[in-house]
Amino acid sequence: MKQHDVLEILGQQIKPGENATLSFNVAKLHTQNSIDVPIIIERSKKKGPTVLITAGIHGDEVNGVEIVRQIISKEINKPKCGTIICIPVINVFGFIRMDRVFPDGRDLNRVFPGTASGSLASRVAHLLITEIVPHADLIIDFHTGGADRFNAAQIRIVKNQPDLYKLATVFGAPFIFYSKNLNKSFRNTCYKMGIPMLLFEGGKSFNIDTTITNSGVNGVKRVLNHFNMLRTKFKVSKPKRDVVKILDSKWIRANYSGMFKPAVKLNAFVTKGTVLGNITDPYGSFNHFVKAPIDGFIFNVNESPIIYQGDAIFHISTKIK
Repeated sequence: MKQHDVLEILGQQIKPGENATLSFNVAKLHTQNSIDVPIIIERSKKKGPTVLITAGIHGDEVNGVEIVRQIISKEINKPKCGTIICIPVINVFGFIRMDRVFPDGRDLNRVFPGTASGSLASRVAHLLITEIVPHADLIIDFHTGGADRFNAAQIRIVKNQPDLYKLATVFGAPFIFYSKNLNKSFRNTCYKMGIPMLLFEGGKSFNIDTTITNSGVNGVKRVLNHFNMLRTKFKVSKPKRDVVKILDSKWIRANYSGMFKPAVKLNAFVTKGTVLGNITDPYGSFNHFVKAPIDGFIFNVNESPIIYQGDAIFHISTKIK
């Protein structure tokens, strides 16, 4: 655990008991307007861990931004001990344009660790990795499902990491999903640096969902409480259900194009042959029922009303613990 007497970020020193709102700027808009990435830092006088809470790596994933916003507005980020650093929107460029990627078309989560002289996305990644991440003992990074694919609240971790598994269980999302680290992703880069990360997935792009938001905020409170960082005025609720560990999974894909209507609820456990939804055409001449190929939990549902053959429409667990 890193014990910071004086925390220095972006050339500014923050002493124990102090707070600061910093920002980094790597480029201006084409109008010459400055675009800053705010960094909210809260420090206790008492020594303790440093937790970095981030969201908005993809500019269209607003539910993650809302979770971090609530953590700040409710002052959950004011620690009883240690330090909490919040970055609600990393990809401000995409957030302004309501776009997943940077203006140059690059996905920030595929360019880490970045370089100081690379593309715009690469420069933001480099600044984050060199200036902010090394101070953290733990990172909690918030994401949502892409497009219209709605993710159940879940923590994603790699296998064979017992300490990370323990923290994922403490977080208390309905699912822990074991997934590999992707090359050049934020999570994989932090993994190589030896800094543990809980990656939260929940909801879908361009959407704020109360259930997902509550799951994220409550999970952060549980983790902070685990480290004795949560102030006593906050209540810590137990998860409403036991955490399901998904060891393996598969996508159920559409066999036909058409209008799609799911019939199963997210988080539901289904048995083989259960009708999950149906695909129709606009003319009333075709109706295909999508059935579960196996027993398992449904932890992602495609909510797009129009789908094409081969589209992923449900994510179902194939092996759980």
